Formats: sequence, C-alpha cells, structure tokens
Amino acid sequence: MPQPHDRRYDVADLSSIDPGVLETFTYEYPGKEIVITISTDEFTAVCPWSGLPDFGTITVEYTPRTVCIELRSFKYYLLSYRQVGIYQEHLANRVMEDLVACSHPQWMKVTVDYRVRGGVHTVVHREYAAPRHRGR
Repeated sequence: MPQPHDRRYDVADLSSIDPGVLETFTYEYPGKEIVITISTDEFTAVCPWSGLPDFGTITVEYTPRTVCIELRSFKYYLLSYRQVGIYQEHLANRVMEDLVACSHPQWMKVTVDYRVRGGVHTVVHREYAAPRHRGR
C-alpha cells in the first residue's frame, strides 16, 4: 500500500487559466474615484507538488478608470484555476496581471487568503497603481 506522501494527483498547467473569459462594462462616472471590492471564499486551485486542493478567499479592491470588471466573467475566470497547480504567491501575481490587463484600473489590490494547511496560514497581497496614482 502506498504511503500518503508518495501519492500525487495530476494537475493542470498554467495554460488552463482563461483570462479571455474576463469581461468589462463602462464605468459611467469617470473622474469620480470609488473603490470596488470583489470577494469570494469559493476559490480552489491545487498544490503543484501533491495535487491536493487548496481553498482560499480572493479579494480584489480597485478604483476603475473607464471600465468595471463584470462579476459573472470574474467567477468563470476563477473557476479556470480549479485543477491548476499554482503556488499561492504566484497566484496573487497572476490574478493581478490578468485583471490589470483587462480593466486598466487606476489602483488595484489583490489579496489571496488561503485556508490553514499543516498549521500554516498564508496571506499574499499585491498592489498596483497606475503611474499617476503611485504612493496612494
């Protein structure tokens, strides 16, 4: 009988992530700075070493410039990670890059808060500011 540490489940590679599903809609109040917060505790990816599921909360805060992220498409985007083996630290960077590319915000912060596993709790933050908004 195999030992638990010898078992490994298949994982999908990063090409399974689908940023093309992200959609936006026009922000009708350009110049009016607001902060939009999107949060879900239903995020799932897998450990790139073991293939075991990782569960976490993803929170995206941003100030739109001309468009807002459409929520249904955001959910589909996150679902594309379901079988992807990705490190928690890399996830925050990848989500940020994909969301900035689709929405071109004035400011954005992505927080990835994974459930405790093996007694270790990991929270990763990444922040972006368009050039004129640095130092926010």
